[in-house]
Amino acid sequence: MLLHKKQLPPDDLLLVVEAGNTTTSLAVFQADDLLEVFNASSKELSGGNAFSEILQQILIKHPSLCHAAICSVVPLLENRFREFLGRHLRGEVLTVSASLHLPFILHYVSPASFGTDRLALCAMSQYLYPEKAVIAIDIGTAITVDVLGSSQQYLGGLIMPGLDLMAKSLHEHTARLPLVPLDRPETLLGFSTADGIRNGIIHSCAASMEGLIAKITRWLHETYGESDIRVLLTGGNAPFMAEMLDCALVVEQLAVVKGTHYLFCLNADLSD
Repeated sequence: MLLHKKQLPPDDLLLVVEAGNTTTSLAVFQADDLLEVFNASSKELSGGNAFSEILQQILIKHPSLCHAAICSVVPLLENRFREFLGRHLRGEVLTVSASLHLPFILHYVSPASFGTDRLALCAMSQYLYPEKAVIAIDIGTAITVDVLGSSQQYLGGLIMPGLDLMAKSLHEHTARLPLVPLDRPETLLGFSTADGIRNGIIHSCAASMEGLIAKITRWLHETYGESDIRVLLTGGNAPFMAEMLDCALVVEQLAVVKGTHYLFCLNADLSD
């Protein structure tokens, strides 16, 4: 699927907003070069002064900001960003949705319900591996798995609770289990309640990921004849989870941000 990727004038900076359930990233691009990334709590941006403060800070530091691309899974933040940036930028403000020209064919019962972060991740997967099958996994508040074939066809996906949601659920739905911070376990088995929760969540998730990757890889080969398959990981918990997985993969922490940039370049009307 050949789509024309437009080049931004070097003097017109682009602000990419990725508003997730937990963290919002604001990335400044000059053409294809990523200049800087600002991170903030999505909860804090949803109320109080934090929203205008961080955007004013970015506008003052980068007065050449012209365009914006918004990829948000939080409707309130999407509306706030679109309204604010529409008033303060002279260029185009594009919102990621399934109605855009996509670099892949999206087969989904309700395309409008397909997460914008998943759209951007799939777009980035196709940009990185245009003629290969890709298993794209986002390990964030939720864990999503999306699969694309080498012919740029979306082949389906999975959605599961993320690591922090698992820990929070154990804490909130039991009488005595504590809320445990999650990081890479040093051992397989735990010798305290906290270690037992941490090790149980992390190791079970790693085993689940390995099993799913193996099963999807086999399915891609048997059903679609795919032999060159890439695994792409992103999301807040991707770096340490990648160390737990015994399979070949690539971690791209800013895959959704960069995929949003790519979708902007495919869809923006940059004519004067």
